[in-house]
Amino acid sequence: MSERNQTVITEFVFAGLTDNPLLQRILFVVFLVIYIISLVGNLVMIILIVTSSQLHTPMYFFLSNLSFLDISYSSVVAPQMLANSLAHNKSISLAGCATQMYFFIALGTTECCLLAVMAYDRYMAICNPLLYPVLMSPRVCIPLVVGSYVLGLFHSLVHTIFTFRLSFCGSNKINHFYCDITPLLSISCSSTYISEILLFSLVGVIEIITVLTVLISYTYILATILRIHSAHGRSKAFSTCASHFTGVTIYHGTILFMYLRPSSSYSLDTDKILAVFYTLVIPLLNPLIYSLRNKDVKVAFRDFLKKNISGHAIMDVIVNIWEKQKGAAC
Repeated sequence: MSERNQTVITEFVFAGLTDNPLLQRILFVVFLVIYIISLVGNLVMIILIVTSSQLHTPMYFFLSNLSFLDISYSSVVAPQMLANSLAHNKSISLAGCATQMYFFIALGTTECCLLAVMAYDRYMAICNPLLYPVLMSPRVCIPLVVGSYVLGLFHSLVHTIFTFRLSFCGSNKINHFYCDITPLLSISCSSTYISEILLFSLVGVIEIITVLTVLISYTYILATILRIHSAHGRSKAFSTCASHFTGVTIYHGTILFMYLRPSSSYSLDTDKILAVFYTLVIPLLNPLIYSLRNKDVKVAFRDFLKKNISGHAIMDVIVNIWEKQKGAAC
């Protein structure tokens, strides 16, 4: 027993999603396709926003940062998860585990804050349209985005420090496919009380603030929209805000279920399924949610194709596909 307690763990081993070799190969193909589509979709959004002058507005500035965050935090997890799906050795060093956890939490927290900022932006645009250019000028938008990143980096630093101050002297097998707080706490041989309190309190405070910001913003937005006399005006405002609210609901709903439910109901196997949705599916959905029902993005995409692709037949095919997807989404 004393020898076991003195063992220093220098690496962790991921359990992964399944031990079935055939299922591992199937999941590899499925996740690879999802990851590639997610990367392409978010990258296209960033390129369109950067190159299209009609998209140089605060809303699309925030959306480009959202796409960057989706690319980044899915890339923190997906490449190693894909490699581990085909590898016999699913290990990661202690430093690598800490680094992965730090950036994943930092980017996830930043996205929470950014979604709240985007809700505030929609509130300003719809409820204060005349003052909107002044209230949401670059001097305001840039600090809001920078502040989101700073808060995310600081929040992640706290969790990473307290998690990796724990002793890991028993099993080094993580019942997950990436380094997250809960599965690491479950294999620690020292008291995890402080880490659990920090997890519940800090995540809880951030969720309360960001979710309340979204709910209050959309309460005012809904009241303003209902006062719009023009049916076209109401439809346009609802379309823009419904897309954002859908993205916020999916994202925060997953976080609340993963991190803020009672410890007695924790199931790492359930968390792994949710984590797949959180790390791969949501980054895939975001560019679809914010583009398929957005006329400005559609026009920018068509203009981009005209400028950069020779051959109108190819352009027409792609635009037709875009139209069909938009119709299906509606």
